[in-house]
Amino acid sequence: MSEIVLENNLSNNITNENEQKSFLETTLGKAINTGLDIGIRYLMPDLIEEQIIDIKDSFLKNGFQDGIKTAIDSAINLGKSALGIITGNFEDINQMQTAVKNGGIIDSVSNVLNSVINKVVDNGVISNSVGKVIKNGKNALLSNITKNIESEFENQVNNIEKLEKYTNNWKECFNNKDFDGMEREFDKIEEQLENIAPIEKTIQSARTVENLHTLIKNNGKNFDLSQEEIELAKML
Repeated sequence: MSEIVLENNLSNNITNENEQKSFLETTLGKAINTGLDIGIRYLMPDLIEEQIIDIKDSFLKNGFQDGIKTAIDSAINLGKSALGIITGNFEDINQMQTAVKNGGIIDSVSNVLNSVINKVVDNGVISNSVGKVIKNGKNALLSNITKNIESEFENQVNNIEKLEKYTNNWKECFNNKDFDGMEREFDKIEEQLENIAPIEKTIQSARTVENLHTLIKNNGKNFDLSQEEIELAKML
């Protein structure tokens, strides 16, 4: 049996703009919220945990979360336009990272912070003095948020490298007809796919592995696949 080629040259669209948008909203939203939390603790070290939570809750209840979602979506759209992405989909992590940065995500977050701080102070939710401390220390908040966003993209690069490694390991086990080894690498692939941005080029080979692995397993660990079965696994 000839060695299997996992690369898929077909133009199957296994991901779409909405999936990538949802991924970025969730991932960047967490990075921004964590940066806000760390920033508030840094700016007001004397506050107890309950007071920190109250301040964060007041932000969330007064438009911070919705404002951040809008800021992320705006950064994605502006970034895509700046990069000339007309298909709607990012092709790799670097494109994602560049688009978000060029789309002005930090400036947008800064504007959201200003708006929310003014609102909670005007409504008497937090004192003017607390609001002033946060505003004066906004650069520290934004610095934490920037670091968190960069860290998330670095994690994606690492996750992709791991996925490629496990996929290549699976391929080697397949060519050696080592099903136990395939099972071991398959579990790693499945776990890693949960941490990967939905980018077609990144996950296509892993999806092919999933389909082939399931086919072999369901056929009683039979490695004698026809070329048609292999091609079908790439298309599913």
